[in-house]
Amino acid sequence: MKNTKNQTSDNSLARDSSPHRAVQWVSVDEDRAGQRIDNFLLTFLKGVPKSRIYRLVRKGEVRVNKGRIKPEYKLAVGDVVRVPPVRVSERASAPKPSEGLAVLLEKSVLYENEQMLVINKPPGLAVHGGSGIQLGLIESLRQIRPESRFLELVHRLDRETSGCIMVAKKRSSLRHLQQELREGRINKVYNALVGGQWSKRRQHVNMALIKNQLANGERIVKVAAAGSEGAKSSLTQYRILQRFEKATLVEAKPITGRTHQIRVHCQYAGHPIIGDDKYGQSEVDKHFRSLGLKRLFLHALKLEFTLPGQQGKTTVEAPLGEDLTAVFRRLEVLPE
Repeated sequence: MKNTKNQTSDNSLARDSSPHRAVQWVSVDEDRAGQRIDNFLLTFLKGVPKSRIYRLVRKGEVRVNKGRIKPEYKLAVGDVVRVPPVRVSERASAPKPSEGLAVLLEKSVLYENEQMLVINKPPGLAVHGGSGIQLGLIESLRQIRPESRFLELVHRLDRETSGCIMVAKKRSSLRHLQQELREGRINKVYNALVGGQWSKRRQHVNMALIKNQLANGERIVKVAAAGSEGAKSSLTQYRILQRFEKATLVEAKPITGRTHQIRVHCQYAGHPIIGDDKYGQSEVDKHFRSLGLKRLFLHALKLEFTLPGQQGKTTVEAPLGEDLTAVFRRLEVLPE
């Protein structure tokens, strides 16, 4: 290639919103292989609207190996991408995490290597921004660790759920871990305090779920009626850990990974998770608020996974927070 002055590799990808005024030639390495060109450009050209990205591709201003491509084209190792000069409108600075949140997140790292990290997500922190939330876990991590050129969520946790969440540090790790999740090779274990006495006979809930959107835009998930279009099969395994006078501590293992799965399956079983303002029972929640429980009692306790090149599984565990264990001291334990 004649012009090498502006040629770069993935190692030079930056997270800034400065104008991109010169043609750039980007060589694709193994970590970017398999990514769609439109998604690559959204990352590379920070601040450029998605509509503008697609227009650049349609007009042939973006090329791969000197040829025109479609937005769904998947990059391969050795591809050379022509990125045209693009003017990015000035934007307000991205919100920054407070010093307290930055310190908390660094202290919450449970496991880390060159491929990924596992964080004990604090309750009340959304995993990503959107829907009125400017700063989530992933945005905070990217600002706390500006030297990390790639940080992406492997999966999600609800805002009020605490515990283990995986973040990939390489695209190859992201693809591997998400494939492992889809094929059921990552073991996820949750603890939940549910209302009432969970039956020993109820060892699993195997009910398909369907998403609905209310008139106010709120998203809600329900157990699907037989034959419902868009319903997704969903299976959660349960085990009783401890009985209390008005509640049961259960272990929940989601075999599938649907939105709100554990919460909706507990509701279906007749034992909603305590503190669940979407699927719970207000009178039960009111009683437990009087005992000091201020949030959803759902905690992602443990992850078991295998990374490329590893022999055997890695196990990472996040102990229950003090705000949750304190509730146990105020409850009457029942014999088995």
